Amino acid sequence: MKVMNEFELKFRAKSENESFARTTVCAFAAQLDPNISEISDIRTAVSEAVTNCIVHAYKNGEGTVVINVKLLDGNMLYIKVRDKGCGIADVQKAMEPMYTTAESDERAGLGFAVMENFMDKLAVTSKPGKGTTVTMRKRIGNGK
Repeated sequence: MKVMNEFELKFRAKSENESFARTTVCAFAAQLDPNISEISDIRTAVSEAVTNCIVHAYKNGEGTVVINVKLLDGNMLYIKVRDKGCGIADVQKAMEPMYTTAESDERAGLGFAVMENFMDKLAVTSKPGKGTTVTMRKRIGNGK
């Protein structure tokens, strides 16, 4: 697919940057003229991906989150969120609903399930000690 436009965003893995990340991605995706439901889906998926980096990848330590967003022909939105945190030993297990590595009871373990539900395609790659990359795609509108 041909890249029509793209950007990269790099920021510290701090909870106060999560809303900045999702707002920035949605503002960029507005070029594809998404409806309110599609914007909501994108906001939620990006929030979950970034929160995973902040809560799980760096486990209260310092780190960086990088987001690459591309607008592809056919009204396709491509989002890649990556970290260089602790990584995931068993990606399949981590993608199971209700599974979490968070030490507090606050986490439901639904991040990947939510991303998968709101996007057309989700791929997760990870290496322990090296980090994790989440890639999401969503066709906006009828793909004109």
